[in-house]
Amino acid sequence: MENFPLIDLEKLNGGERRATMEMINDACENWGFFELVNHGIPHDLMDTMERLTKEHYKKSMEQRFKELVASKGLEGVQAEITDMDWESTFFLRHLPFSNISEVPDLGDEYRKVMKEFAERLEKLAENLLDLLCENLGLEKGYLKKAFYGSKGPNFGTKVSNYPPCPKPELIKGLRAHTDAGGIILLFQDDKVSGLQLLKDNQWIDVPPMRHSIVINLGDQLEVITNGKYKSVLHRVITQTDGTRMSIASFYNPGDDAIIHPAPALVEKEAEQYPKFVFDDYMKLYAGLKFQAKEPRFEAMKAMEANVNLGDPIATA
Repeated sequence: MENFPLIDLEKLNGGERRATMEMINDACENWGFFELVNHGIPHDLMDTMERLTKEHYKKSMEQRFKELVASKGLEGVQAEITDMDWESTFFLRHLPFSNISEVPDLGDEYRKVMKEFAERLEKLAENLLDLLCENLGLEKGYLKKAFYGSKGPNFGTKVSNYPPCPKPELIKGLRAHTDAGGIILLFQDDKVSGLQLLKDNQWIDVPPMRHSIVINLGDQLEVITNGKYKSVLHRVITQTDGTRMSIASFYNPGDDAIIHPAPALVEKEAEQYPKFVFDDYMKLYAGLKFQAKEPRFEAMKAMEANVNLGDPIATA
């Protein structure tokens, strides 16, 4: 299997810019995932983030997870579990408003570091969207505008820990799915692996790498690019040793953003995707996350046939 795409963002500033842009485009077209180094987020901030996340899990979440496993009798399962995931998670919202101050059990230092980390990831997400615009031949800022809606984008973080699992062949850390939203930025454990993506009908490991940020594309970018870039099935497999940390931040359209293929990309390609309000897609996704994305797009097409959504960019 070819090497997993590794992009050095510093190379955009010199003579290797064109080759680096081509690597990003190839990763978006053929993988739906890539890994960033020299992304501008300070390593000491990432180290502090990792330390505080792991401390928080030990202090506030580990015992709760053990109790949940015991209550469901998961230690002794004999058949594959298909209706739950072996993960301990909590969620934070950053945009259009932050709820970091309201999430229980977080220490003051953790709240402060999480806020700074999220602000840097937000800037990185917007920079990446402009790089995608450049590769797609869209005007700079097009994707950010498409995501904006009336209140700006949604941006939030899912903090997950995947503890050691006694039956990794029977319980997934996270079942296979595509992400519903826009662009996802993942800071993952560099020692305990587990994240895999489906490419050419094979599950490929996303390599753990210190201080990297893994990027993947969600369903909304597939729609906006009219299928040129596609969201890709991925999953987390469990391990018998080590707890895997995952901090996934989702830069998504605003609730009322109207999502549709960019007109400049429709002219060149015959394939059409639906036009819909992002929040309507999310309501549908909530119940169908672990199923194929194509029926979701079809359901949105059926809804579109009954509703005239008007001109999205004019109302953005």
